[in-house]
Parts: sequence; C-alpha cells; structure tokens
Amino acid sequence: MIDYNPFSLEGKTILVTGASSGIGRTAAIECSKLGAKIIATARNEQRLNETIENLKGEGHQAIICDLTNEASLDNMISELPEIQGLINNAGVSILLPVKFVNSENLKSVFDVNTFAPIILLQKLLKKKKIRKGASIVFTSSISGLGTSAVGSSMYAASKGAICSFIRCAALELAPQNIRVNAVCPAMVNTDLLDILPTSDSEKNEELNNYPLGRLGNPSDVAHAMIYLLSDASSWVTGDNLVIDGGLTLK
Repeated sequence: MIDYNPFSLEGKTILVTGASSGIGRTAAIECSKLGAKIIATARNEQRLNETIENLKGEGHQAIICDLTNEASLDNMISELPEIQGLINNAGVSILLPVKFVNSENLKSVFDVNTFAPIILLQKLLKKKKIRKGASIVFTSSISGLGTSAVGSSMYAASKGAICSFIRCAALELAPQNIRVNAVCPAMVNTDLLDILPTSDSEKNEELNNYPLGRLGNPSDVAHAMIYLLSDASSWVTGDNLVIDGGLTLK
C-alpha cells in the first residue's frame, strides 16, 4: 500500500475562526481528520467546546475570542504558537433592502465579515505568528463576486471587499511563500439560512437554480479549504474559488 496523500495536513497547526458552528466547525473537524492540530476560536464557549470534543487526534486548543474586540483579539494572539494555516471564517449577515440600510447595520456586518479577518491577519503577521510557507483561507461568497440577491447588499459588499483584499495580500506575501486564497460558496446548509424569509416551497424552487440539484453542505466548503491549506495547492494563490453546485453557470 502506497502511503501518499498530497492533501495531508500532518504537522500543520491551523487556526480556525468561527469554529463553533457551520462551516467553521466542519472545517476544524475535517482538518483534524487529516492530521492538523487545531486552534479553534469563537465567542460561544459551550458550542466551541462541542467542536473540540469532535476533533480527531490530540493537542487541539479552544480560545474564546470576540474578533471585533481589539483587546480580546490581542489576548488570543498572545496565546498562539506559530501557525501554518488560518481559516478566516467567522461571518454574519443582515438582510435589508437598500432603502433601509443604515450605518449601524452596515458597521455590524463589515466589522465581522471584513474588518475583523483583515485585522487578524495583520496582527498575526506583525507578531510573526505565521510561518513562511503557510496558507491563509478566507470564507467569502459568490455574492462577493457579483452574484446579486435582493436584500443582500451589505453582505455582498462586505464579501466583495474580501475578494479584492486576498489578491493584494497574496501578492504582498508571496515573497514569504505565504499563500492567500478565498472560498466563495453559494447557499450552504448552515444556521445563516435561518434568516432567509422563505417558505419551504420557495426553498424547493431555489433548488432548481442549481444544476447539481442541491444546496451546499459545510463539508463541501471544508474540503475545498483543505485543498487550499494543503501542499496540493502549493502553486495557488490570490484565487477566489467558486463552490456553487453550478449556480453561476446559468
């Protein structure tokens, strides 16, 4: 039997934000199955501990952190060892028509989706917590690449900023062989779907827009993240990887 797996994460310590549920939790679990040591962070201690309990292997760590609070962020970074991977995943969405958008809601969305992950990366770099040759993965969205939906202007704008940011960051960090990419999913079965004011019939109708006939699962996105974190993608940087069941083919 040939022991060969280019997607292995053995020997890598990976920080996962928003790890208490959804894509973040699944990503942490799937990465641990491939040998990674996980540092999971989120605001909800109980749910974060549930994530830790489901990780494979040993040596994992949970750190409670509000990424939008600079003091909390600094405390977390001070506890971190050097990392070889980062999944910048924490996110929120507020659905409002443009005429009802206000500065408070706009700030809430951008604080979590845009400012927090960018500042986290900046602080990690400044404190020399990211090893040369590391891989950084942001969770963006197809809405950040121009796929529009009524009521999602704030979310789309916050993710569009990320899609642009990762390209600049990838260029700047390339001399250190640090790769920066983003995954851009369409609709995924997570708690974020609960905010959508749609009936079961409307949700079933939405499925007709997907050539592969289903919404995404957190594992679909997690496996793409694993590809970007692993040495299998060692020549990939500055990419916004679309994961959408064929939605944008139409």
